[in-house]
Parts: sequence; C-alpha cells; structure tokens
Amino acid sequence: MSDFRALPESGPFRLENVTVPACLLGQAGGLVSHSLGVDGGVLSDRDDLPGVDMRGALVLPCFIDMHTHLDKGHIWPRSPNPDGSFMGALSTVAADREANWNAEDVRARMDFALRCAYAHGTRAIRTHIDSLAPQDTISWPVFAELREEWAGRIALQGCSLAGIDRADLEGEYKRTADIVAGHGGVLGMVTYPVDGLKDRLRRLFQLASERDLELDFHADESGDPSAATLRAIAEVALETGFTRPITVGHCCSLAVQPEAEALATLDLVARAGLNIVSLPMCNMYLQDRTGGRTPRWRGVTLVHEMKARGITISFASDNTRDPFYAYGDLDMVEVLREATRIAHLDHSDPDWIAAFLTNPARACSLDAPSLAPGAPADLVILRARNWGEAMARPQSDRIVLRAGRAIDRSLPDYAELDHLMRMP
Repeated sequence: MSDFRALPESGPFRLENVTVPACLLGQAGGLVSHSLGVDGGVLSDRDDLPGVDMRGALVLPCFIDMHTHLDKGHIWPRSPNPDGSFMGALSTVAADREANWNAEDVRARMDFALRCAYAHGTRAIRTHIDSLAPQDTISWPVFAELREEWAGRIALQGCSLAGIDRADLEGEYKRTADIVAGHGGVLGMVTYPVDGLKDRLRRLFQLASERDLELDFHADESGDPSAATLRAIAEVALETGFTRPITVGHCCSLAVQPEAEALATLDLVARAGLNIVSLPMCNMYLQDRTGGRTPRWRGVTLVHEMKARGITISFASDNTRDPFYAYGDLDMVEVLREATRIAHLDHSDPDWIAAFLTNPARACSLDAPSLAPGAPADLVILRARNWGEAMARPQSDRIVLRAGRAIDRSLPDYAELDHLMRMP
C-alpha cells in the first residue's frame, strides 16, 4: 500500500490505481479499479497530472450522517444510563437537560462532536435538537451559530425533537415550529402508539405544510410488536398528499412483528415514498436489554426488505456517549463496519455503500456524493483494497481530503469537556 504521507501538499495530482464503488461512477457492479484527478479542489479527468500510485487503496466520498443528537452528546460522564434501558435513557437525559443544558454547555459539546466527525471524514450532519420549551429557545440559536461557523466544513441541518405524547401541537409546539422554520430546519417528532395518534399526526403534517418544512420522525424504537406508528405515518402521508421529504428513523418493532404485518407496512412505506434510517449501533445497545438475560435480537429494522421495495434506506450514527448509547464517535466508517456485521450487508447486493452516501443525501435534499469529474475532492482514503480489508480494521490511519488537501485528523481530547462534567 502506498505511503499515505506521499500525497502532494500543493498543485494538482492524480490518484492512480485506486479502488472505488462502481455505483458512485454510475455503473453497475461492486468495486472497480480507477484513477482520480484532483485539480482546484474538485475531481478531474485530466490524464496529464502528476500521479501517485495508491496501490489499490479504497476511496470514498466524504460521508453524510443523517441522524445524530449533537445536543445530547458526551454527557455520559456526568449522567450515565443506570441500567442501559430505553426508559433509563429517557429519564436520565431529561434530568441532565433540566440541570445542565444552558447555551455554553450545549455549544461546547456540539462543537466537540463536530470536530470528531470532521476528523473522521463527514461532510454533512442532520442533528435532532430537543425542542420542548424552553429548551428550543436555548439550543436552536446555538445550532444556528455553529452552522455558520462550520459552513464549508460540515453542512449542518437541524431537526426539532419532542414526544408526540407531550408536544402541544396547538400551543407551544406551534411556536417551536415557527422557530424551526426561522432557522431553516426540519420539523420532527417521536411517535408512540397513543390515543388519537393519527389526529396528532395530521396536525403535525399541517404545521409542516404551512411552513414548507420537511418531516423527520423517530418511530417504533421498541421491541413491542404492537408498536406500529410507522404504518400510521405512511397512511397519513398518503392521505394528506404531503409533498416534502419525510424521514422515519429506527422502526425496530418491524423485526418482531408477524411477517405479513411487517411487510404490509413496508408496502405502504414504499407507496408513501418515506425515507428510512436505521441506527444499528444504538438500537443494538438499547433493544432487548434485560438484566441477567442475553438479548435475543439485534434491534435492527428490516433493511433488506426495504431495499427490495425501492425504499430509500440509510444508516447513521445516532447518539454518542450519552444515556442512549454509551459509545461512538460520529465515525461513519465505524457505522459502515458495524452495520455490515449487524444487518448482514455482506453476501448481499454490491451497492450497500449507497446507504451511507447517496441515500442520506437524497433523504436530506443534499447534493449526491460522486466520484465523477467536477465533484468536490472531498474524499476518505482507506488503507484497504477491498471491503474485507476495510471491515477488518478500524481504518484509524485513513486520510481525509477536503477540497483536495489532507486535513489534520487529530481528535479532540475528552479532557476538554471535564469542566462541564462536574455536576452542579
């Protein structure tokens, strides 16, 4: 493998003998040998550039992480989940938010997380933002400041988050929707199987339509087979003729429902054109956790069945070092490696990499990642020549190019956040 330090620090050059996914070149098949020119911060097909033999290194565009929680990130040291359960996460985060989430605290943790993601090779992030009043008036201005500061490095999208059982859709959450619209965000909600669910959904869809907002849901993050709010979302989307993109995350309960019921729901999802995002690491951490009992299922949703129906399915990080997931670093290469193992993406279609690049771009209305001439030279270069080598190691020695130049991949020290981890 080529010495990664040999890449030029100035001027155009050509990455010779690299390995890339065919689907990112608009071709069918798996990995193919290729070469990539880099000139003026974009990819070029010029063949007269000085070449660097990469000896088969796997090259990908920088990633899109379409479902994160930057505002929750890195609170684990002061607020660990007491038992690893979903309810433990909910109650612990609620208490920490009430006690600690002022603008300084939220800003420092979000910026820390963004520096991690950038070093790992992410170019765009959608973050959910806890938005029940009064937190919406604290966190959204912080998000807006960081979005401006990080422009050109990480494109940030914000999505409001509140439980449909607690959000006042005629009162405070209507005001929250105005805040979201004022910040160019996405309107979000966590759905539960509550009384009057579809009426509440219709009202939420109306709030979004009136403000021309996209919708993004957390749904059925549960091992309860009766949790079927994804179906209700699809039905309301079809009923209302909502035209903006709709994303739904988690959908874990599909995997424990009777097969015919789950597949009928997926047929509705396909008809409604919903985008689905799976969060395999967080769901494996929380789902089917009972003290003293080995988990019986992985928590992942029916991604293969979705793909077979043409549903836009993506994978993302979700939570990072908080009560919903104790680990993680907003590293999409880690998400790729773990999703491949958890969801058995190997021994399957050769274009699953689209679920980490092309599909999240489509779901988030972003420019599609590409390795074609003219695309940004924002690349992740792995010391691996095929998927087997890429999955076998963490790829900690990867190179990340932004505008054709290698960035400093030094990660921030956790000690930077120590002053925030002391409980008041």
